[in-house]
Amino acid sequence: MIWVAHMKTTLDIDDRLLARAKRHASAQGTTLRAVVEDALRARLAARPEATQRYRFSPPTVRGTRPPTVDVADRNALYDLLDERR
Repeated sequence: MIWVAHMKTTLDIDDRLLARAKRHASAQGTTLRAVVEDALRARLAARPEATQRYRFSPPTVRGTRPPTVDVADRNALYDLLDERR
């Protein structure tokens, strides 16, 4: 039994993309085949599991009286903040 290390395959590739890949290969001093293989390996490589994003959960406290300022009124908020300085 003979094992083949590679397989010939025909692909339809966008002309502009192929031209870019050929220029890249030439600039790197490598073959188009190596560029395509590297690109496939990179794309198909196992990616590390995404870390869960940090979720900010500020503590909330239920007050015993209504707020003394309308939070929708920006000027009233500024006035309140200025009073506390």
